Amino acid sequence: MLLKLQKKTLIKSQIIGYAFTLLIGMSILLTVFQLYIDVNPLLTEQTDIFKKQSAIISKKISLFKTLNKEKIYFKEKEIEELKKLDFIENVSVFQNTNFKVQAFTSGSSNFPMFQTDLFFESIPDIYLDINPEEWKWNASENFIPIIIPENYLNLYNFGFAESQGLPVLSKNTISNLTFNLQITGNYTSQNFKSRIVGFSSKINSILVPNDFLIWANKKFSDSNNSNKINRVLLEFNKPADEQILNFFKSKDYEINKEKLEFSKLFFFFKSAIIFVFIISLIIVILSIAFIFLSLNLIIQRNKEMLLNLANIGYTYQQIAKFYQIMISVVTVFVLFFAGILSTTFRNMYLVKISELLNFKRQENFIFIGMFLVLILLLGIYNTIIIRKIKKVV
Repeated sequence: MLLKLQKKTLIKSQIIGYAFTLLIGMSILLTVFQLYIDVNPLLTEQTDIFKKQSAIISKKISLFKTLNKEKIYFKEKEIEELKKLDFIENVSVFQNTNFKVQAFTSGSSNFPMFQTDLFFESIPDIYLDINPEEWKWNASENFIPIIIPENYLNLYNFGFAESQGLPVLSKNTISNLTFNLQITGNYTSQNFKSRIVGFSSKINSILVPNDFLIWANKKFSDSNNSNKINRVLLEFNKPADEQILNFFKSKDYEINKEKLEFSKLFFFFKSAIIFVFIISLIIVILSIAFIFLSLNLIIQRNKEMLLNLANIGYTYQQIAKFYQIMISVVTVFVLFFAGILSTTFRNMYLVKISELLNFKRQENFIFIGMFLVLILLLGIYNTIIIRKIKKVV
């Protein structure tokens, strides 16, 4: 008799509404939770695409710094500050030329005569992304190897060569082209042979061996700028750290933002994950609130019947048991189905990711998360239901 009476108190539309909203909220919540677990290692360490990134920084040029050039140089304490940052692994400074450099050829049937001014920079070899066999300098030899950025060759082939009627050059062709360098400074001049021995995709500068530039600055420099640093190369051990862009913005440093696109990408990814997670959590909370409102409505509408059941000998535990079981069964069924849906969604996005990137599949925590939420909800529901029934009867 008790079961028949209590069945009549249920409002089916409210139970269905609770089940539907809880299913949607938990499916999104579990999927987003597992997506973050799967993708976070991929973005931070698993693939070559997202390994340590580097960037070159300098100080912004302003009118004030135009009038006072000393402001463009980094001080020693600023370099030390960079080295202490958690998201920076290595800091290296560029050596600059403090003398004049001219490159020229005598002309041939394969390549016309040309003459142009150049500048050189150098950086320790460990920070280079290439290691050509000829990347060495010997004081006893009259040869200087050069590394240029890959995009310089593209600019020449598709811009300068077209406008000047010059031949286009492949990497192999330009690597076999020997030209002359004339270095002038400190009231002396010297000619060298030179050749481009490599193309860097990491450093956007014309590089020569570090040993050569240190030697050449001592010999040809006629200024006091030999120890002044205007550009610094940084290697990040946490390229996705949200502090990177904020730090350089606060210091007013110029940085190649394209090198840190991944930092912004990861920031937006985390923000999107957090936003969707919060929305799904709100849906779950609303579904819980909805079932409590429904339960309150049921109790208030059937208060007289519940009192009569208590008067004829039923305890509040017996009266509450039906509602506890009903809500528990619906919750278990919904969460189990949400776990299946989330696993299905996970398999779908893993297939897509696997087609694009090679990564290590992470463990599936969907059902663990589902089980923990289930225990929490059942504990809350059973406790509150029995308190409400006890209060009424």
